[in-house]
Amino acid sequence: MWGLLGAMSKKGIEKGVGLVLYYDVREGFKAEAALKKAGYEVKAVLPPPEFRKGCDIAVQFNIVERVGIERILRESGSKYLDIVSTDAVGITILDLVKKVDFGDSVMVRAGHMKLTFDKQTGIIRNISGGGCSDVPNLYIQLVGEKITEAARPQNIGYTLCAYMLDKAYEEALKIYGEIR
Repeated sequence: MWGLLGAMSKKGIEKGVGLVLYYDVREGFKAEAALKKAGYEVKAVLPPPEFRKGCDIAVQFNIVERVGIERILRESGSKYLDIVSTDAVGITILDLVKKVDFGDSVMVRAGHMKLTFDKQTGIIRNISGGGCSDVPNLYIQLVGEKITEAARPQNIGYTLCAYMLDKAYEEALKIYGEIR
């Protein structure tokens, strides 16, 4: 499926980063899970601006694994828009997760969702962002809980907001583990 870009250069196939582009966010999530289950090191990222169609996502992988990735996607019935190489077209991948250190607390942002926790105690101080229907429930269940004991957002919510908050939660757990 070369659709958007046409044939890639030999350089792009031999090394670099590949992206599986999705219009439907849920399809991207399912593909990420299927590829991880098959043993591939992949991660969800924001698609480069020139490929965005709205509330979408891409799955990043090592381009030399393209044949195997395509096989798993076919077998899982994944409905993707295209597979591209960042080397072939010179696009830049945007990090899905970013952090801001406020001294006594850290805010971790994944996409449009933010999770802030106390560096000393690990207590989740705030959750913000998104416009999904499950954000109030995520807030009620997580704020005030210790990050190492709180339920994972992906196990509470059902939307893109819950997924993005779960990515922020994963990074917050790593950061808190490094602090202790």
